[in-house]
Amino acid sequence: MAHIRIGTRSSPLAQWQANWVADQLRALGATVELVAITTQGDVQQRGPVGAIGLQGVFTKEIQSAVLAGEVDVAVHSLKDLPTETVAGLVIAAVPPRESSADALVTRRAKSLADLPTGARVGTGSLRRQAQLKHLRPDLEIAGIRGNVDTRLRKLRDGQYDAIVLASAGLRRLGLQQQIVELLEPPRMLPAPGQGALALECRADAGNVRELLSRLDDPNSRQAIDAERSMLALLHAGCSAPVGAWARLTGEQLALDGLVADLEGANVLTATASGAAATAAKIGREVAEQLLAQEAGEIIAAARG
Repeated sequence: MAHIRIGTRSSPLAQWQANWVADQLRALGATVELVAITTQGDVQQRGPVGAIGLQGVFTKEIQSAVLAGEVDVAVHSLKDLPTETVAGLVIAAVPPRESSADALVTRRAKSLADLPTGARVGTGSLRRQAQLKHLRPDLEIAGIRGNVDTRLRKLRDGQYDAIVLASAGLRRLGLQQQIVELLEPPRMLPAPGQGALALECRADAGNVRELLSRLDDPNSRQAIDAERSMLALLHAGCSAPVGAWARLTGEQLALDGLVADLEGANVLTATASGAAATAAKIGREVAEQLLAQEAGEIIAAARG
């Protein structure tokens, strides 16, 4: 019987995700233990994530622990995982994806459209900030950091009139009743990989890799492949507002992509579709369309 050590961040959402994976592995006959690992993104709680200036602020330390043999599996939120592959590691499974939509949480209104002019809306994501400014330029969009519970507390304390979070995190923590409105695509495009998990292990760990592969969902993986190949070609990282929305209809996959400036004044969009088996190619097509619209300049300006 396999014994699997899962490396995970200590936030309630990361723990939920790791425990969910542990339950799936136990159902396959493995014994499992969770190992908490602190990442740079957990330590540095001031300013936007992009301002920390590094890719993988929530993933690097866990990946290092897998490579060092301290743990066997890393469970990542896919939207936090850089597109650059790490030598010696492989994404062995992408389990079935939760909703990729963003969610509005507020006691001040019944929808985003209902929020009063000047309402202060908190989000830690430059992508959400840009799209919110585009949809409602009359709102005050402000940064917010911390895990889901911390952000909800700041909202209750009156620091914000509303906050926008990933609906997947709220659902996984049993907080879906907090959602006032789903800001679903195409109105607001999610982050590439939002709502999906990546189960990463050492490329040479054959037994672990085979076990994890049983948790892979091909449809979710194809959607992710399209979104992440778009992101990789844009070289945007987490420092620029980039959105992606892939969805499958039978054997066909469609992808919408978005790049916006930080003020939400200039919003570029592109779309492509094709056979789901060509997901990465579809992602590159959308990225090329965006780059032809000078997305590179917007991304460079956001970095600066």
